[in-house]
Amino acid sequence: MSDNLMILPAKDNTAIRLVRIPDDYEAHEVFRHVVGLIAAVEEENPAYTWADIETMLEEHGFETVNFILGPALD
Repeated sequence: MSDNLMILPAKDNTAIRLVRIPDDYEAHEVFRHVVGLIAAVEEENPAYTWADIETMLEEHGFETVNFILGPALD
């Protein structure tokens, strides 16, 4: 499994997510691909939840990773 990770930032700290990127994605393409997946969920269901996005990402080989949010580095 890949050690490449992507942070999905959010204004609300409790909504930040971390996902493991599948090995078959290049760094330069993964951002656009994830944006497209999220947009597809939003278009299909305007009342979507994180679970809907997570399911779509998992269907494309992404894996949610648990993490602890550390202190801000402002």
